[in-house]
Parts: sequence; structure tokens; C-alpha cells
Amino acid sequence: MAVAGIVCRVSGPAVALETTLLAHGVPRERSLELFDALERDVRGAGATPALIGVLHGLPIVGMSRADLIELMADPVCPKLNTANLGITLHRRSSGATTVSTTMELAAAAGVRVFATGGIGGVHRGYGERLDISADLAALARFPVAVVASGVKSILDVESTREALETLGVPVVGYRTDVFPAFYLRASGARVDARFDDAADLGRFVESEMRRTGRGVLIANPIPEADEIHPDRWHAWMAEAERAAAGAEGRDATPALLAALHRVSGGATLAANIALVRSNARLAGAVRMAMG
Repeated sequence: MAVAGIVCRVSGPAVALETTLLAHGVPRERSLELFDALERDVRGAGATPALIGVLHGLPIVGMSRADLIELMADPVCPKLNTANLGITLHRRSSGATTVSTTMELAAAAGVRVFATGGIGGVHRGYGERLDISADLAALARFPVAVVASGVKSILDVESTREALETLGVPVVGYRTDVFPAFYLRASGARVDARFDDAADLGRFVESEMRRTGRGVLIANPIPEADEIHPDRWHAWMAEAERAAAGAEGRDATPALLAALHRVSGGATLAANIALVRSNARLAGAVRMAMG
């Protein structure tokens, strides 16, 4: 089915998944394994997984495993945000969708819930150089509920939370009063409201997005058993920052995450996989509670 130039291969209650997570967020040799696990998690909740990406200028909602393999055959596999998506389509190129482009294509195809690991946000050193993820503006533009474990803790968490409030994006916690920070269950910021029941959360999300036409951020902390102890996290982070020094722009976050996975002996990678799978399960449950 084509929707405004988009090939949509899903029907019924669907949960969007992003391709940047698979192409850049984990080592390539783990990508297909994670893709299979996320599909099982979403289906286990009763919903349909909808992997989103661009192949040869064609935006696809509901990519197959074969599509993903083809996409990742490109050793570069560019990351697409809302600024360069149109250029990629015009030039009939391929690329992996980030949170912002996944939201844009999901909204165009009528997919209203999206599971990811963590959203982008305000980078550290904001006072020296403007570096804010397009993910934040996308949440204010597209009516998609994003289930994430807060913002990546390599960013400025508190400034990101303030930016979301400025943009009018509701941030609700699932079984938490505190805004999570990816590998850590808590940061110094709070959420706007807490929901302890996925069905009630789904009903709220549906009515709120209909009311505003904006997105909702659902903050789901990493499972307690998989959280990284803050002391270990800060030590690993300091070492990873030294190892990834010199990476800039869109390469900065992948370089830092790769360094973290190395210096932690794979502990941060295991935590990353655990939290995104938890988010996929919650996203499925939320979607099934919506009308």
C-alpha cells in the first residue's frame, strides 16, 4: 500500500521501529538478532512491528529482514533526519531513519506508536555551540507516541527535559516519577505525570495526540536488573570520551557509544539491548490499548 509516496506494508495496530538503531546503535553482527527480538517483543503484545527505512529513494514502513540486510550492505548507510530525508528521496538514495524521520514517516502512514532506545536531545556544551537533535522538534510536529528510556545519558539530560517542556511535549513516566537517562533509571529531572497501567496510558496517549496533533514521550526506565551502576557509568563515560575525541556532528554519538561498548566490556551494549526490548514490549501494550 502506498501512502503519500510511502510504501506501507503493515495494517492494523502497528509499532514503528527505527533502522538507525540497528545500523548504527549496535554492532552490525548483532543487528539481525536484535531485529528478530524486537519483532517478537512487539508481536508478543499483539501488535505488528513496522521497521522504517529508505531504500533507493523509497520510504518503507514495514521493512522485511531482507530489506534490512540490503540496507546494511552499504558500509556507510547514512543516518537520515528530517533535514536530509527529502534530499535522500530526491536522489533515490538509501539510509537509516533516526527518531525524527521514523516519526515523520510513521505519522504519514498512520502508525501512532514508536519504540526506540533513547531520543536525541541537547548536547553538552550547548553554550559554546548549538547542537540540538531534530528529535525534539519532531515530537512537537508529529502525532506519534515515542516509548524511550529517556534521553541518552551522554547528553545534557536536564536541558533536554527543559527543551521538551518549551516545545509543549508531554513527558509521562511509566511506573516512574523521574525522567530516566538511558543506562540509568533516574536523572535529576522529573516527568509531567506518572502512569502505572499500560491500558490507562494508551487511552491518555490516544486522546492527547488527537487533542493536540503533537507527539507524546513515554519515559520507560531501563529494567532494574539491567541498570548500570552510576559509579561504573561515570568512569566508563570519562574513558569513552577520551577515546572518541575528535568525532563531530552526526558521527559524535555513534563514536561515543562504540567507545562505551568497548571500555565497558560489552556491558553498555547489553544494557542498550535490554532497554530497547523493554520499550518494544511496552509500546506494543500501549498500542493495543488505543482505539
